[in-house]
Amino acid sequence: MVTGTNLRHEITDAVAWITLDRPDKLNALNAMMLDALHDVVAAAAEDETVRAVHITGTGRAFCAGQDLGDRRVEPGGSPPDLGASLETRYNPVVRLLRTMPKPVIVAVNGVAAGAGANLALAGDIVVAARSARFIQSFSRVGLVPDSGGTFVLPRTVGSARAKGLALLAEPLSAERACEWGLIWSVVDDDELARVSAGMAKRLAAGPTAALAATKDALGRSLGNDLDAQLDLERDLQRACGRTADYAEGVAAFLDKRPPTFLGR
Repeated sequence: MVTGTNLRHEITDAVAWITLDRPDKLNALNAMMLDALHDVVAAAAEDETVRAVHITGTGRAFCAGQDLGDRRVEPGGSPPDLGASLETRYNPVVRLLRTMPKPVIVAVNGVAAGAGANLALAGDIVVAARSARFIQSFSRVGLVPDSGGTFVLPRTVGSARAKGLALLAEPLSAERACEWGLIWSVVDDDELARVSAGMAKRLAAGPTAALAATKDALGRSLGNDLDAQLDLERDLQRACGRTADYAEGVAAFLDKRPPTFLGR
């Protein structure tokens, strides 16, 4: 536990296990919780012993988004600067998740709403419990989707579905989210922890440099034309071909044995 922050964090099996732990508030985010989340994700990104990250929540929700109890505007009071909140807290976490050179598994154990939904979608592989729901709830309180929502949604589900999700703020079932390509897979609720942990451990035992390069290439493809992407693939492949893990992978294939990747 990161003391006083409603966040649990440990490192085992080369995985940083991060758990949002405020179940009485559906793991809604406040400033202290966001700061702690940023710090543990940033530490995982820099820690050479960490080769994958796993994020989930406790209780019946993954994350209900921003704790609106912190955002009430009293009559005659000054409105909060929500842009400053995004710039200093939410956006840095989203950038870290999307760009850190390690795979991020997100296990969505229940409702993921507002910024909670978009933080989940910032992961590399999202696995959801069958009972999970994704809600772009921003329009219900007069806001625009944030935390990368307007970036991810049209690129994954298309413009028409992105607009429907954002404007209507209706819940999207885990099954439909998977059908639309928004998440990787759906599993029974009692299987979520086992399946997602298995994926995290599998990736942590993989060729770390190659996984990081793959994540980098896929992320940069969104802004590259074909020539730029082909050049990027050339450069990344050159670097991966010089790693010990590549030599081990080829040797294991030829020897007909499982590879032992050391992350180098």
